[in-house]
Amino acid sequence: MKLEDIFAYSPVITAVKDEEGLEHALEKDCAMVFILFGTVCNVGKIVERVKERGKLAIVHVDLIAGLSSREVAVDYIKDHTDADGIISTKPALVKYAMELGLIGGQRAFLIDSIALENVRKQLTVFQPDFMEIMPGVMPKVLKKVREDTPVILVAGGLLSDKQDIMAALQAGADAVSTTKEELWEV
Repeated sequence: MKLEDIFAYSPVITAVKDEEGLEHALEKDCAMVFILFGTVCNVGKIVERVKERGKLAIVHVDLIAGLSSREVAVDYIKDHTDADGIISTKPALVKYAMELGLIGGQRAFLIDSIALENVRKQLTVFQPDFMEIMPGVMPKVLKKVREDTPVILVAGGLLSDKQDIMAALQAGADAVSTTKEELWEV
Protein backbone atom coordinates (compact mmCIF):
# COMPACT_ATOMS: atom_id res chain seq x y z
CA MET A 1 0.00 0.00 0.00
CA LYS A 2 1.33 3.43 -0.92
CA LEU A 3 1.93 6.04 1.77
CA GLU A 4 -0.75 8.32 0.28
CA ASP A 5 -3.27 5.51 0.58
CA ILE A 6 -2.32 4.85 4.20
CA PHE A 7 -2.88 8.50 5.11
CA ALA A 8 -6.18 8.51 3.17
CA TYR A 9 -7.35 5.36 4.96
CA SER A 10 -6.27 6.57 8.40
CA PRO A 11 -6.04 10.39 8.42
CA VAL A 12 -5.80 10.69 12.20
CA ILE A 13 -2.39 9.46 13.32
CA THR A 14 -1.93 8.35 16.89
CA ALA A 15 1.12 10.07 18.33
CA VAL A 16 2.32 8.68 21.64
CA LYS A 17 4.50 10.42 24.20
CA ASP A 18 4.48 7.85 26.99
CA GLU A 19 3.76 4.23 27.85
CA GLU A 20 0.12 4.90 28.74
CA GLY A 21 -0.53 6.57 25.38
CA LEU A 22 1.17 3.67 23.62
CA GLU A 23 -1.10 1.16 25.36
CA HIS A 24 -4.17 3.07 24.20
CA ALA A 25 -2.87 3.55 20.65
CA LEU A 26 -2.27 -0.17 20.29
CA GLU A 27 -5.98 -0.77 20.88
CA LYS A 28 -7.14 1.77 18.29
CA ASP A 29 -7.99 1.15 14.66
CA CYS A 30 -5.18 3.23 13.20
CA ALA A 31 -2.63 2.44 10.53
CA MET A 32 0.31 4.41 11.88
CA VAL A 33 1.83 5.39 15.22
CA PHE A 34 4.23 8.29 15.70
CA ILE A 35 6.55 7.30 18.57
CA LEU A 36 7.57 10.46 20.44
CA PHE A 37 9.30 8.88 23.45
CA GLY A 38 11.77 6.25 24.47
CA THR A 39 15.46 5.62 24.87
CA VAL A 40 18.06 3.69 22.93
CA CYS A 41 17.46 0.95 25.48
CA ASN A 42 13.74 0.50 24.83
CA VAL A 43 12.84 1.99 21.43
CA GLY A 44 13.26 -1.39 19.74
CA LYS A 45 10.70 -2.98 22.08
CA ILE A 46 8.31 -0.05 21.60
CA VAL A 47 8.53 -0.44 17.83
CA GLU A 48 8.10 -4.20 18.14
CA ARG A 49 4.84 -3.75 20.08
CA VAL A 50 3.50 -1.36 17.42
CA LYS A 51 4.47 -3.73 14.60
CA GLU A 52 2.87 -6.71 16.36
CA ARG A 53 -0.45 -4.89 16.03
CA GLY A 54 0.03 -4.45 12.28
CA LYS A 55 0.68 -0.72 12.44
CA LEU A 56 3.42 1.34 10.84
CA ALA A 57 5.95 2.56 13.40
CA ILE A 58 7.45 5.99 12.78
CA VAL A 59 10.09 7.04 15.33
CA HIS A 60 10.77 10.69 16.08
CA VAL A 61 14.56 10.32 16.29
CA ASP A 62 15.02 13.78 17.84
CA LEU A 63 13.03 12.66 20.89
CA ILE A 64 14.71 9.31 21.62
CA ALA A 65 17.02 9.72 24.60
CA GLY A 66 20.55 8.61 23.86
CA LEU A 67 20.45 9.24 20.10
CA SER A 68 22.49 12.05 18.60
CA SER A 69 21.40 14.44 15.89
CA ARG A 70 23.70 12.74 13.39
CA GLU A 71 23.15 10.12 10.71
CA VAL A 72 24.25 7.39 13.11
CA ALA A 73 20.90 7.86 14.89
CA VAL A 74 19.12 6.82 11.68
CA ASP A 75 21.54 3.91 11.27
CA TYR A 76 20.63 2.81 14.79
CA ILE A 77 16.89 2.92 14.08
CA LYS A 78 17.38 1.02 10.81
CA ASP A 79 19.74 -1.62 12.25
CA HIS A 80 18.28 -2.15 15.73
CA THR A 81 14.52 -1.74 15.28
CA ASP A 82 11.88 -2.73 12.77
CA ALA A 83 10.64 0.87 12.44
CA ASP A 84 9.10 1.79 9.12
CA GLY A 85 10.43 5.32 9.24
CA ILE A 86 11.51 8.36 11.14
CA ILE A 87 10.45 11.91 11.82
CA SER A 88 13.01 14.64 12.44
CA THR A 89 13.33 18.39 12.36
CA LYS A 90 16.67 17.86 10.61
CA PRO A 91 16.35 17.55 6.80
CA ALA A 92 19.70 15.75 6.50
CA LEU A 93 18.48 12.94 8.77
CA VAL A 94 15.20 12.64 6.86
CA LYS A 95 17.01 12.50 3.53
CA TYR A 96 19.43 9.89 4.86
CA ALA A 97 16.57 7.77 6.21
CA MET A 98 14.93 7.81 2.79
CA GLU A 99 18.22 6.77 1.18
CA LEU A 100 18.22 3.77 3.55
CA GLY A 101 14.69 2.82 2.47
CA LEU A 102 12.88 4.19 5.52
CA ILE A 103 9.89 6.52 5.38
CA GLY A 104 11.20 10.03 6.01
CA GLY A 105 9.02 12.61 7.71
CA GLN A 106 10.17 16.19 8.11
CA ARG A 107 8.75 18.09 11.10
CA ALA A 108 8.63 21.86 10.72
CA PHE A 109 7.63 24.45 13.28
CA LEU A 110 6.07 27.42 11.49
CA ILE A 111 6.40 30.13 14.09
CA ASP A 112 6.64 33.12 11.75
CA SER A 113 6.81 34.16 8.10
CA ILE A 114 10.54 33.46 7.94
CA ALA A 115 10.00 29.85 9.02
CA LEU A 116 7.22 29.51 6.44
CA GLU A 117 9.46 30.84 3.68
CA ASN A 118 12.28 28.50 4.73
CA VAL A 119 9.96 25.49 4.50
CA ARG A 120 8.74 26.59 1.09
CA LYS A 121 12.33 26.92 -0.16
CA GLN A 122 13.35 23.61 1.40
CA LEU A 123 10.52 21.81 -0.37
CA THR A 124 11.82 22.99 -3.74
CA VAL A 125 15.20 21.37 -2.98
CA PHE A 126 14.21 18.26 -1.04
CA GLN A 127 10.87 16.53 -0.76
CA PRO A 128 10.43 14.21 2.21
CA ASP A 129 7.88 11.41 2.12
CA PHE A 130 5.71 13.62 4.32
CA MET A 131 5.97 16.99 6.02
CA GLU A 132 4.52 17.47 9.49
CA ILE A 133 3.55 21.11 9.96
CA MET A 134 3.33 22.40 13.51
CA PRO A 135 1.23 23.80 14.98
CA GLY A 136 -1.54 22.19 12.99
CA VAL A 137 -4.19 24.78 13.86
CA MET A 138 -3.24 27.21 11.09
CA PRO A 139 -5.53 26.56 8.12
CA LYS A 140 -4.37 29.60 6.15
CA VAL A 141 -0.73 28.56 6.48
CA LEU A 142 -1.49 24.92 5.65
CA LYS A 143 -3.29 26.10 2.51
CA LYS A 144 -0.23 28.15 1.45
CA VAL A 145 2.10 25.19 1.93
CA ARG A 146 -0.34 22.87 0.08
CA GLU A 147 -0.34 25.27 -2.89
CA ASP A 148 3.46 24.99 -3.11
CA THR A 149 4.00 21.25 -2.88
CA PRO A 150 2.56 17.82 -3.65
CA VAL A 151 4.31 16.37 -0.56
CA ILE A 152 1.99 14.64 1.89
CA LEU A 153 1.17 17.16 4.63
CA VAL A 154 0.44 16.18 8.22
CA ALA A 155 -0.88 18.84 10.60
CA GLY A 156 0.25 18.31 14.19
CA GLY A 157 0.28 20.16 17.46
CA LEU A 158 -2.37 22.08 19.39
CA LEU A 159 -5.31 20.30 17.76
CA SER A 160 -7.98 20.39 20.43
CA ASP A 161 -11.21 19.21 18.83
CA LYS A 162 -12.90 17.77 15.74
CA GLN A 163 -13.27 21.26 14.26
CA ASP A 164 -9.48 21.73 14.33
CA ILE A 165 -9.04 18.42 12.53
CA MET A 166 -11.66 19.24 9.92
CA ALA A 167 -10.18 22.72 9.34
CA ALA A 168 -6.70 21.25 8.82
CA LEU A 169 -7.98 18.62 6.38
CA GLN A 170 -10.09 21.17 4.49
CA ALA A 171 -7.04 23.46 4.23
CA GLY A 172 -5.11 20.76 2.42
CA ALA A 173 -3.54 18.57 5.10
CA ASP A 174 -3.61 14.89 4.15
CA ALA A 175 -3.67 13.80 7.78
CA VAL A 176 -3.28 15.05 11.33
CA SER A 177 -1.20 13.72 14.20
CA THR A 178 -2.22 14.14 17.79
CA THR A 179 -1.40 12.83 21.24
CA LYS A 180 -4.93 13.81 22.34
CA GLU A 181 -6.54 10.41 22.67
CA GLU A 182 -10.13 11.61 22.45
CA LEU A 183 -9.37 12.75 18.89
CA TRP A 184 -7.94 9.43 17.69
CA GLU A 185 -11.35 8.18 16.56
CA VAL A 186 -12.78 11.36 15.07
